[in-house]
Amino acid sequence: MRADRIFAYGAAAGLIGDLLLGDPRRGHPVAAFGRAAAGVENRLWRDDRGRGALHALVCAGGAAGAAALAARAVRNRPAAAVALTAAATWSVVGGTSLGREARAIGGALAAGDIELARERLPHLCGRDPYSLDGRQIARAVVESVAENTSDAVVGALVWGALGGVPGLVGFRAVNTLDAMVGHRSPRHLRYGWASARLDDLAGWPGARLTAVLAAASGGKPRAAVRAWRADAGKHPSPNAGPVEASFAGALGVRLGGTLAYGGRVEHRPVLNGEAGRDVRVADIERAVRLSRRVSVLALGVCVAGRLAVGRRGRA
Repeated sequence: MRADRIFAYGAAAGLIGDLLLGDPRRGHPVAAFGRAAAGVENRLWRDDRGRGALHALVCAGGAAGAAALAARAVRNRPAAAVALTAAATWSVVGGTSLGREARAIGGALAAGDIELARERLPHLCGRDPYSLDGRQIARAVVESVAENTSDAVVGALVWGALGGVPGLVGFRAVNTLDAMVGHRSPRHLRYGWASARLDDLAGWPGARLTAVLAAASGGKPRAAVRAWRADAGKHPSPNAGPVEASFAGALGVRLGGTLAYGGRVEHRPVLNGEAGRDVRVADIERAVRLSRRVSVLALGVCVAGRLAVGRRGRA
């Protein structure tokens, strides 16, 4: 079986597995990678960019290399290759768990239980929940759904289409490293620099595809494109900016503004400020549904692109 078809069948099976089952409940490979990466950090850490670059190389390179060896071992067995691609896809995408967490927080807010919503928010993003009121929590959830649609689903599918199983695993490894050491804490300001820059590079194509698909499937394509063009560049993240702006326009809401991470207050620009309204609790469900549409469309785009490249290569 050709490599393009292996990716098509395996990625579709893996995404369906995620939609039906969510993340593996025990022995999650990403959690195992996180523990291994933390162990490497404990041995390598210095307040130095070079040590941080070595950390990124060892962890992300090691994960991608192991995936390449696994793919090579099954390259002459089509059924096993499809199964490996499906398992890798299911392991690295996280759209269903993302939606479950968002809906759980939305349900708590709808029931008036803001303390429960604050308790659950750290499962979704790294903000200080006890500094937020209900409306700010709802906004944080919508922003996290938007950004993680790119990070947890679309970006992985893009790199899977480009690089097969090593692409899937390598992207998720880079994204996980950014979440672990790429933030601007005193410990990781220098050490995490390489991981953060590598994540920016790896996330670039998936973020743009996510923004395009959110605009196309969100019900307000002109508003989404307008918000993307006007406001994405104001965001401090080169990849979260287009995604959050496009989601804001598609949903007709305002995102961005003041937020707090780890005791540090940031004043981010407002996205879709002129045309949007404040986020409401009901917008969480709308964002989750948009995220799912984007994820399914991304699978179609990535599979179609991989098949097209395969046909061109045989012509």
